Amino acid sequence: MIDPAGFLQRYYIDPIIHDTSYNPVDTVTWAALLGLSLLALLWLLPRWGVVMDDKLVLSSLPYVLAGSSLRVIEDADLVAAPWRYLLITPIIFFLVFFVTSACLLFARRIWGESYHARYAALGGLWAAANLAILFRLEIVNGWVIPAVFLLGSALAAALWLLSRRLSGLGFLRNRFNMMVIWAHMLDAGSTFIGVDWFGYYEKHVVPTALIGLSGTAAVMFPLKLLVLLPALYMIDREMEVSPARSLIRLTLITLGLAPAVRNTLRLTLGI
Repeated sequence: MIDPAGFLQRYYIDPIIHDTSYNPVDTVTWAALLGLSLLALLWLLPRWGVVMDDKLVLSSLPYVLAGSSLRVIEDADLVAAPWRYLLITPIIFFLVFFVTSACLLFARRIWGESYHARYAALGGLWAAANLAILFRLEIVNGWVIPAVFLLGSALAAALWLLSRRLSGLGFLRNRFNMMVIWAHMLDAGSTFIGVDWFGYYEKHVVPTALIGLSGTAAVMFPLKLLVLLPALYMIDREMEVSPARSLIRLTLITLGLAPAVRNTLRLTLGI
């Protein structure tokens, strides 16, 4: 017979308290919660007088950097328990969501239809404050930032050039689809450098298994493309311009860019 308290402790509480790897149970749970959160956002945004479009996608990107850098503040042990638990996945997702929502509502209420730049600026200030705290620490591996950027950018650029020649990859000519690819190539690059060169480990279930089988985190590059290319193709083919399509693109960008920024900052600071 399953002990509910023990089940919660093993699969949900311990991974947060000890900041350990994900397991199949919490992975499925957080994925389902993400889906429900997206549906809730599609319902909430019109009621806030906010249009989910490409302009909002761009102005929300500073909050991705803010959330990622906030996570690194916890990695660096700059926050003591129990407050540090607020900065561990998945709780940090809710924290960043509420702060971002508050900034969005504030900007929309104060500046009306011209809120996008101010909303982005608030996120930029938050991110800058986090980075100012982090870069008071010693920079151990300063070369990691340009290495991750150049590796991810080179692979994304190669795919973009390929899309100019292959009609089947024409959907990559859309700048937001390309942003998704670029974000995830940065993520794959940071994982590859962290695991293969620094001995870090991957926390997610499927990538961990594939890295173990292949013996290298370079497997992340084809794995990302194997998932993203069909997904982006279907989004472009089956979904018309809509709030749902913009929100999915923002989500995909965030799922790549957030860990890329976190990994790169950790490696740079030797955390």
